[in-house]
Amino acid sequence: MTFKETNIKDYTPDAFGLKDKWMLITASKPDGTVNTMTASWGGFGVMWNKEVAFIVIRPQRYTREFVESSGSFSLTFFDKSYLKDLSYLGKVSGRDENKIEKTKLTIATEHGIPYFQEANSVIFAKKLFVQRIEENAFFDKKIIERWYPEKDFHYLYIAGISKILVKE
Repeated sequence: MTFKETNIKDYTPDAFGLKDKWMLITASKPDGTVNTMTASWGGFGVMWNKEVAFIVIRPQRYTREFVESSGSFSLTFFDKSYLKDLSYLGKVSGRDENKIEKTKLTIATEHGIPYFQEANSVIFAKKLFVQRIEENAFFDKKIIERWYPEKDFHYLYIAGISKILVKE
């Protein structure tokens, strides 16, 4: 399976379909260890005149340590045959085991950024901004009740999209 680079203007991600399809956020630490997490919240757009991806990661997620220690990360998207693996990667922490080894997924790298060979598409993103979501910023307090009963507010990352690969 090979990938080809595509122009960002030709790529139309289904941002509203993420909640049903999931993606993997993957990064590595300086020592080369890799971790990933399943995510369904995020989006794409333009910020500061750059094409960007928006992702959110809860503070307790192990993958956040990897994203924090790296300048870039990947977002990978898969067909439905990988839902079992994506579900597993979302339920098990990399702190407890090498969870990637227990899936059908194969790590590859592009300029030191890890991604998965089995993906249908890969977005490489360079961090531009991070800030913790704050309780006092919510207008609709029901969101806090529903999504943050433990007050474990996400960190919001805005990252410039540097490259997109699609399966040939």
